[in-house]
Amino acid sequence: MQSQPKTSLWMAGAFSAAICLAGAMLVTFGTGLEGISAALAATARLGFMFFLPAYAGSSMVALFGPAFLPLKRYGRELGLAFISVLTVHLSLVTWLCLIGEAPGRSTFILFGIGVICAYAIALLSLGGLRKAMGPGVWWLVRVLGMNYILYAFAIDFLNSPLHGSAWHIALYLPFASLALVAPVLRIAAAIRRADHLLRHSPYRPNDRRKVTS
Repeated sequence: MQSQPKTSLWMAGAFSAAICLAGAMLVTFGTGLEGISAALAATARLGFMFFLPAYAGSSMVALFGPAFLPLKRYGRELGLAFISVLTVHLSLVTWLCLIGEAPGRSTFILFGIGVICAYAIALLSLGGLRKAMGPGVWWLVRVLGMNYILYAFAIDFLNSPLHGSAWHIALYLPFASLALVAPVLRIAAAIRRADHLLRHSPYRPNDRRKVTS
């Protein structure tokens, strides 16, 4: 059996991929607003492709079986790879601000909260901190944070995904569709787990013995 890849390798690989992708956009479109915007769009989508399996991996196992176990097994590594890509993305945002093209306040608030959620989950995923919080608090922090991050992605990708050129549609529609499907998978998996627990519960109404007088 192959050993589980080290977390540092996942993070380094994701960071390197984000750097190369951003660099390719800057070489192609220049280092001005157009190039930085293209690099931001590219790194956002790369980050999403790491975030999505971290978000929905367990749900896919519950719904579709053990073929998706690797997504569940490497959920933390995928999440930290997303953080690595996010770091490159934030560097590009800083660059955008330095050239006088800073995003609006509402954009900073919406995505800033998502960034805080991402780094907070990554920090609190450390063994000692997670144990100190307890499983209930960790579950709540992770659920709220992950769903807010997905919400921020969806707001970005649902920016008129069916309008504009074919390139615009290709850049938005697939990711918008995935952002909408992901919470559906989680809800469906939760329903299946609840049904499984109910079926195997010793207190099922149908299994109660009838009381006869």
